[in-house]
Amino acid sequence: MSPPSERRVRILGAGVFGLACAAELRAQGVAVEIWDRAAALSGETCSWLAGGMLAPGCEAESAPPAVVSAAAGCADWWEAQGVPVTRRGSLVLAAPRDQGELPRFLRQSQGGAVVEGAALAALEPGLADKHGHGIFYPDEAHLDPRAALSILAKQSRVQWGRAGTTDDLIGVDFLIDARGIAARPDIADLRGVRGEMLVLRCPDVQITRPVRLIHPRHPCYLVPRGEGVYMLGATMVESDDRKPITARAALDLLSALWAIHPGFAEAEILETGAQVRPAFADNIPQVRRAGRVIRVNGAYRHGFLLAPYLARQIAALVQEEVRACA
Repeated sequence: MSPPSERRVRILGAGVFGLACAAELRAQGVAVEIWDRAAALSGETCSWLAGGMLAPGCEAESAPPAVVSAAAGCADWWEAQGVPVTRRGSLVLAAPRDQGELPRFLRQSQGGAVVEGAALAALEPGLADKHGHGIFYPDEAHLDPRAALSILAKQSRVQWGRAGTTDDLIGVDFLIDARGIAARPDIADLRGVRGEMLVLRCPDVQITRPVRLIHPRHPCYLVPRGEGVYMLGATMVESDDRKPITARAALDLLSALWAIHPGFAEAEILETGAQVRPAFADNIPQVRRAGRVIRVNGAYRHGFLLAPYLARQIAALVQEEVRACA
């Protein structure tokens, strides 16, 4: 291996895990290069289509405790990278027929408090006529995934259009495989979970923080992107089919959107997207090492939430090797 002061790491994949690892390693003085098979940042990666919610309290409703604990401090980490983070909390709502689900969601989540009437109207005046009760999570945040990826990719000087394999170890001490679902031929227990989303413009509806809607069949989330633009997602289907969004999925999402605010009936649909998320059986990302190859995968729907934790874990592995060889 190279002397400790000249450690070099190659990362395969410029999604959120790969770029976060590069940022953390660079901060520790490690020389890093990133290869990605795509020609540029685009919908070819799940990260590009993500919601960007940094909401461990809400995720605790269904996510394992390990996910929630690992997310601690994630918003601070993103801000330290120069990524704008909006800290306005998040709101959970339910249609009138599903109001009974709110107490259950509150019990199973963390950090939320019931808001109703004037308190809810003070948070989101645009929702006051439609919703009388909700749960507010004041400590949560969100970011624009595309802005975050662009900032980290620019710092990393990604080599676009260069796929690479885990055999490409010439000239580097470690190779980090962060290819997401593309790494499945090398990770037997990785599965695909299809997600679908829409981007809409509706300046007549003013919502300033992420909103999750409890729904018996079509739970969804709505994330404001500014200037009347919103991201609506995301279906979760046990499938590795990468075809475009289906009519059924679009109708389901739009039906749920109507339940958030009927004013979205006049929204312009700017974009639709579908991708396959990588996940393990327990929906918890993993870091695995085999010699000089370190694999990080299984983001499921927690990529931006857990990328800082996993990046620090990988950087610690590399530095541990540096200390051992010093």
